[in-house]
Amino acid sequence: MPLRSSVTIVASPRPRVGKTLLARLLVDFHLHEGNPVSGFDLNAGDETLTQFLPAHAAPAAIGDIKGQMALFDRLIVDDGVAKVVDLGHQSFAPFFALANQIGFVEEANRHGIAIAILFVLTPDASSIEAYGSLDKRFPAALLSPVHNEILGPAHHRAKYPIGPRGLMLRIPLLAPVLRKYVERPPFSFADDSEAVCDIRADLQIELEHWLRRVHIEFRELALRTLLADLRSSIRISS
Repeated sequence: MPLRSSVTIVASPRPRVGKTLLARLLVDFHLHEGNPVSGFDLNAGDETLTQFLPAHAAPAAIGDIKGQMALFDRLIVDDGVAKVVDLGHQSFAPFFALANQIGFVEEANRHGIAIAILFVLTPDASSIEAYGSLDKRFPAALLSPVHNEILGPAHHRAKYPIGPRGLMLRIPLLAPVLRKYVERPPFSFADDSEAVCDIRADLQIELEHWLRRVHIEFRELALRTLLADLRSSIRISS
């Protein structure tokens, strides 16, 4: 389901909640669907998006004006490329403060670019407050909470209200025996590299079933993003 252009921001103010896995899956989903895609890595440390997908992601920075301009200028270009931003928890507050200051979502919409924010839900009050703040500051974005099942049951999901255009995404639990393969960079779910071929046949089948469930979630997200993209296009032409 190709989009003219879109930006999906994977976010949470909390560390180690599965943001990079979600960003990896999104990049690989676009590759699987035949869509051009670029990943933007605002993480520090090990096991970053760039390390897992060096051919499809690059580091980005917002610590100075030059880095800020380079990042947001690339995100706002209507070039037919799906863009995925893996927003490390250290960059969460400054990124969204800057996006609000420059009117990033509104400017992107004027260029016909749909913005989606995928927020990994956790039970802590600071995350719930941060989600509510994003909902108020960026009403033109498609804001969707994500339940990563590795974090346990989402009894707190009622505290993450879903807007009329959003949806709750779910990342199914991956068997521990498979995680040892997919959590070792570099690794792409979309290719048949040696790392993938090294997985036992029965585990490859299990991984394929898991990916199908993930892709069902992403196709629904792609449909919602496509509708948002069309609304932006209609506003521009009217």
